[in-house]
Amino acid sequence: MLFRSPLPRLLPALFLLVLLAAMTHDAHAQPPEEFNEDESKVEAYTLPDLLVGPDGEEVTTPEGWRTVARPRWMEILEEQEYGRRPAPVPVTAEKVERGEGPGGTRRIQARLRLGQGPDAPATEVLLYLPPLSLPPDRPGAARFPTFLHLNFGGNHAETADPAVRIPAGWVPNGKETGVTENRALAASRGTLAHRWPIDRLAARGFATATAYYGDVFPDRADGRAESALPSLGYESDRARLAPDEPGAISTWAWQLSRILDWLVTLPEIDPERVIVVGHSRLGKTALWAGAGDERFAMVVSNESGCGGAALERRNFGETVRRITTVFPHWFCPNFAGWAGRAPEMPFDQHVLLAMTAPRPLYVASAAEDLWADPRGEFLAAVAAAPAWELFGKEGLGTADFPAPDAPVGGSIGYHVRSGAHDLLAWDWERFADFAEKALPRGR
Repeated sequence: MLFRSPLPRLLPALFLLVLLAAMTHDAHAQPPEEFNEDESKVEAYTLPDLLVGPDGEEVTTPEGWRTVARPRWMEILEEQEYGRRPAPVPVTAEKVERGEGPGGTRRIQARLRLGQGPDAPATEVLLYLPPLSLPPDRPGAARFPTFLHLNFGGNHAETADPAVRIPAGWVPNGKETGVTENRALAASRGTLAHRWPIDRLAARGFATATAYYGDVFPDRADGRAESALPSLGYESDRARLAPDEPGAISTWAWQLSRILDWLVTLPEIDPERVIVVGHSRLGKTALWAGAGDERFAMVVSNESGCGGAALERRNFGETVRRITTVFPHWFCPNFAGWAGRAPEMPFDQHVLLAMTAPRPLYVASAAEDLWADPRGEFLAAVAAAPAWELFGKEGLGTADFPAPDAPVGGSIGYHVRSGAHDLLAWDWERFADFAEKALPRGR
């Protein structure tokens, strides 16, 4: 029998496979990125000088910071990382409800219309005031210092209070909340309550408020069209964005400022002591909100990592390439251009932290959360201190990385908590400790 090779019959198929491979191969594709979590492999770096103006002049006074250095850095952060900050709009409170909350607290729910007309975006705000039996926080006034934070799962997931309204729009799926089809569930009520110790904060005389971040920008790559940005005149098509177009973080920061617009109108709230808090990606948001809106009396970032409190020049944990690839909607398009080029950036995250100066700032990390680079967050706080020192204030007060669960600081506070990436009652207690010193009562 004559043997016939199958090769001639296979050649067309092999050719097709090779052709398809060539068509789908990106000649400029980067090799898989390696993530470093070994401190000994961190490369040497030099940070941009905070106290330098756009023409290279040295800034030596508070006035120089306010009029020269700070505007320069804000321009760079808007252009290269977060995008332009959306402008304010009128805020109207609708569907306001008052009732009794957990532990004798007083609950206020309000649907805030952000802009004019029935089609303007809205956000649901949930506020708890300390009990009426609690003495006023200063003589002759019952106005309370207030923590404000955005949440990930809807207001109802932050508390077991059965009266809290459930969001109707898209929410992220999650094991903790039990959501699998991106719709909020009644069964999710209270599933994230460990992140918001209402009773403990109220007992210390703090009001505390929250809103769902997805109200103004669903946290997904294609969420822009459903966000508040089109109503503000911004492009909805990601393929046509300007390089400095705002992303989700700038939109969430805008949401926080619009909530502040409403909070300061309430007779129970001290407008000079509203504190913005954020965890993880919302920690990045809190920092950017505090940078752009100096009405926030204090800023708190909890485990915000890359694009938040952690230095980008440290090749440790999450990187610019990774974060802009997996979450392209968070930042402005320009930020992705710094992937793999962090040492060349004209800024680093100590600049973002310094935007809070001279107001008090608290940065928190978790010892097991290496992805967020706790040491990089601490070192950014150290590097930001000169902005406070211009005002005669002590910044962090130390360059030595503290032991776990041992807060340090002056006008900048810092702790690295034992454990993993989360926002716990222990963290909130430290934020309250710091706020009581930094924003004293009866001042």
